[in-house]
Amino acid sequence: MTVRHALFMAAAGRAVFPMNPETKRPACAHGVKDATRDAAQIREWFSRPGLVPAAATGQPSGIVVLDIDRQHGGLDWLADQMDRLPETEIYATKSGGQHWVFQYRPGLPTIALNRIGGGVELRSTGASAIDWRALGYTRISDAPPAQFPEWLLPPKPAPRDPAPPRVPDDASLSNLLRFAAQAPAGERNRRLFWAGCRLAEQVQHGTLSAAYATALVEAAGVQAGLPRHEARATALSAIQGGRA
Repeated sequence: MTVRHALFMAAAGRAVFPMNPETKRPACAHGVKDATRDAAQIREWFSRPGLVPAAATGQPSGIVVLDIDRQHGGLDWLADQMDRLPETEIYATKSGGQHWVFQYRPGLPTIALNRIGGGVELRSTGASAIDWRALGYTRISDAPPAQFPEWLLPPKPAPRDPAPPRVPDDASLSNLLRFAAQAPAGERNRRLFWAGCRLAEQVQHGTLSAAYATALVEAAGVQAGLPRHEARATALSAIQGGRA
């Protein structure tokens, strides 16, 4: 019976591999990575007794499976949401839950247990689902797989607001400008430009005006011994470059 069902799954476009129904572990070397629709390979696998076919969910089979786990309260979730779910392929599982089968679409992720709802997980690419019908478990609905209900996807977390800029207090601003103003010969333009870039960050965040920041940097350059036109050029370069 299991080999016939596995071949039926493969004919329906599902990539199949063997599982141990007691341990729910793969009975092939590479598990879900070995899943295939090749009839010869399927017959070889299921010539061994005691195995059950599983579908590689997601892209390999074109389906995803909503696993409703009775032991974690999934049936309670299902009772609350039944009116919102479309008619689709459904079958009972060994543990008393249900597998709801939907069409796969690119990008549909595997979603861990309890993220959609208590006792509910979604199996997509990289995961798998045992088809318990091969062992005679109830076919609840033989409807074709419906489109996946997008409302089942958990909302994406809202992007975090960037941290507000630190508004420089008078002391930190004075220390920054003093560092530039006390630069020794040979370091004046480098220190002045660096100080200007730090003030440009505050201009970009709106905590200083560009004109005020430029004037402060220019004055520090003059105090360091630079000609005013040179100090102003460095200040403008730093402030405007830092705002770009």
